[in-house]
Amino acid sequence: MAGARLSGVDQFVQCKALLDNIVFNLWTNCYSVFENSSTVATLDGPTSFATDSDMAQQNNKTDIEADFLQLARTALSGRMQDVQVVLRRAARRYQPSVPHFAEALTTLLHESPSQASPLRRQAEIPLPVDMDSRLHLMRVEAEPVLDHEPIFAAEPAAALRQIIEEQRNPQALARAGLDPARAALFVGPPGVGKTLAARWLARELGRPLVILDLAAVMSSLLGRTGSNLRHVIEYAKTIDCILLLDELDAIAKRRDDRGEIGELKRLVTVLIQQIDDWPSSGVLLAATNHPDLLDPAIWRRFDLHIQFPLPNQDGIAGFIEAMLSPYFPAAKNWSSLLALAFAGRSFSDIERDLAAARRSAALGNLPLEELLAALLTNKTIARAKRILLAAGMVDRGLVSQRKARELTGVARDTIRNRTVPKAKKGKRGNGRDTS
Repeated sequence: MAGARLSGVDQFVQCKALLDNIVFNLWTNCYSVFENSSTVATLDGPTSFATDSDMAQQNNKTDIEADFLQLARTALSGRMQDVQVVLRRAARRYQPSVPHFAEALTTLLHESPSQASPLRRQAEIPLPVDMDSRLHLMRVEAEPVLDHEPIFAAEPAAALRQIIEEQRNPQALARAGLDPARAALFVGPPGVGKTLAARWLARELGRPLVILDLAAVMSSLLGRTGSNLRHVIEYAKTIDCILLLDELDAIAKRRDDRGEIGELKRLVTVLIQQIDDWPSSGVLLAATNHPDLLDPAIWRRFDLHIQFPLPNQDGIAGFIEAMLSPYFPAAKNWSSLLALAFAGRSFSDIERDLAAARRSAALGNLPLEELLAALLTNKTIARAKRILLAAGMVDRGLVSQRKARELTGVARDTIRNRTVPKAKKGKRGNGRDTS
């Protein structure tokens, strides 16, 4: 799996490009420290005459020399992410004494020329594959596209906006001695928008989305599974991307589970090491439907834990309107009623039922209203809710009282009693009910 790594020549070229950009700033901004340190007493002379200022200057000079040597040593090792770690630490260290230099260094890291796009990387270095199946270990969405805008509850929406703000403005964090959040764990039942949130984040940040393919990573040879996982994350570290580890519980189960064999427990250790080594310039996301299965050490590796609940009625109504509006002019009239019928269900369940209704309407050349009404009046819905839905359809003028009775099985008198105000407004001068 050496193909997932840069060659030695490429690593040297990338490291040199980064070093060339910082060397001038490093020595230009710190030149005065060296100039002013000439009066410091040497080892050959008496040290008692050195002032506090002289000693501070000498310490600054020593610190700069040590940092520069560490940077050079790290660059020569060929690991670009380690170079970036050294530079981030230097930016935080010199923020109090040389703030303009620290901010310039942070900006340079944010715009690092070493970050390549997956499309370019695929042309130069193939995506990592499993040695046995030859299947790609990841899926890459170079330009994530959403069929519709996601609907998030207040808490996950705020957390996602925080991730975006931190990634867009790392300089503000650097001035406070902080790094952006590197990793976030999405927790919630199936179908509530965890994967969609990862795709939305990638689109908002203008980065490709890289998704771990569990089917390919989980090798029949358990020892190779850890190697596959390591290759995926190492590859993702070299590109400016959003990495999503979906179904995290499949590879990060509790190590105190006696039902798991030792090799799977070692897989958790591999994952922990890789998350610890993840650079703060990237965003690592993981999603799970079963948080109780995760190893406790995994939880601690994620800066943010974001809960995705089942949608409430307003969220469902907004989702339905977004789904139907491009194809159905009356979507707004139906969305609140459908939201009542779909209460307690996930976005994916709702999307599946709406898509099935649209397909049936298209194939049978039927009005979509009939198929939507059938969703509202499913006999598995409790009678009390069916009464509300029947009255709601009549109130909105979607169907007549007679049609509502046929669809819901609710007596027409019951429907009329729930829609009395509108029934009165519907009477003509002769007193006949026009419904």
